[in-house]
Amino acid sequence: MPIGEFRNDQARARFFTVYDDLFDRLWPASSVQFDVVTAFGATRVHRLGSGERTPFVLLPGSGGPSLMWHSYVGRLAASRPVIAIDPVGEPGPSVQTRAIDNGDEWSAWLDEVLTALDVGRAHLVGTSYGGWIALRHALRSPDAVASLALLDPGGFGKVSPKFIAWIIACGLASFTPGPIRHALARPLRNLALREDEVMPLVKASFGFRRKRILPTPFTADELERITAPTLVLLGGHSQLYDAREVAATITAHMPHAVAEIIPEASHDLVLRHPDELAARIVTFAADTLSHP
Repeated sequence: MPIGEFRNDQARARFFTVYDDLFDRLWPASSVQFDVVTAFGATRVHRLGSGERTPFVLLPGSGGPSLMWHSYVGRLAASRPVIAIDPVGEPGPSVQTRAIDNGDEWSAWLDEVLTALDVGRAHLVGTSYGGWIALRHALRSPDAVASLALLDPGGFGKVSPKFIAWIIACGLASFTPGPIRHALARPLRNLALREDEVMPLVKASFGFRRKRILPTPFTADELERITAPTLVLLGGHSQLYDAREVAATITAHMPHAVAEIIPEASHDLVLRHPDELAARIVTFAADTLSHP
């Protein structure tokens, strides 16, 4: 499989003009950023907070760099250190050099990043594709995962034509004039269309060729083998799957997991009530007393 990369130098320059401006304005100034070399490419990480507590490790969804967590990192870092990772193969400062062909390789990539950072255990926080990577890592390296907090994660069924159609519709909507885009946010159930500040970055990301594999569904046996305490928050109107069916699957096959449906949310869950969701994540990590 080919690697993800910008279409040309102009597309890269256009993206980083917007990205650098947004990063300076939205991301905490106390953050320290550096690159980690892995077998799959250089990976940008952002470190916040201090202390020796087991850190939060944040994994964004497909199409979004770690900047998507800007409304979360301050509250999370007040509790324990935070490491936000820009995955390879996505528009952002990480540079992919080798294709990732399966979930085990995604876990291997994450393991290389965390090993380089001297992080032996982590509380993984992921949304969408990032949630799927977190689950794959918990399955492959259970001792490395203190807990999982997942916001409308992938991996609970095949990616449907309905979801792909929603992604395309939202992409087209992002190029419409502001008032129309705002109006479309309601029927499309996507709060991102009302985020005027970050919309230029969404548009600039279309200059990047993504070559990611689709998230393969977990089998019942695989879910039963995930032992990390897990909080799964599901959008009641998720375009990715039927939230009630997924909640039932989690209840039946993940004895260490708690599933909760957020009725008003869709796959845009990460954008809804970030202060409240960050507080839930902090509390859940603190409550995993056997894994401080």
